[in-house]
Amino acid sequence: MDEGIAVMTAKSHTFTVETRGRGTHEITREVQEAVAASGISEGLCTVFVHHTSASLIINENADPDVQRDLDAFLSRLVPDGDSLYVHIMEGPDDMPAHVKTALTQTSLGIPVSGGRCTLGTWQGVFLWEHRRRGHRRRVTVTVVG
Repeated sequence: MDEGIAVMTAKSHTFTVETRGRGTHEITREVQEAVAASGISEGLCTVFVHHTSASLIINENADPDVQRDLDAFLSRLVPDGDSLYVHIMEGPDDMPAHVKTALTQTSLGIPVSGGRCTLGTWQGVFLWEHRRRGHRRRVTVTVVG
């Protein structure tokens, strides 16, 4: 092999999150475990949620009031049952959940160094459930390095 050519490796791991309904659910541990299991020490971790009514965020994980306040703000911004919505097939929280997902993210990119995601001191990775009732959400972590 030519010493000037770097070989890239990619590893993926999928897991499920059982949500309890609307709100954030920290998944930092699961993401870090997937990165460690990949065996990749330097690179990029992508976290992807396979749903249209849940999203992903990186935010403070030290004070749970931050998560509560984020959910309260987004619920005020995009209320359930607004007469504007036509898509209400699964109830008054159906279309608002899709709007909330569109306003946030379904994918995150996080640098990997030393075999771990390089999150800040107070940063955590959260799955944000936008539906009122709990769901089984699928998340894929892909590490490239």
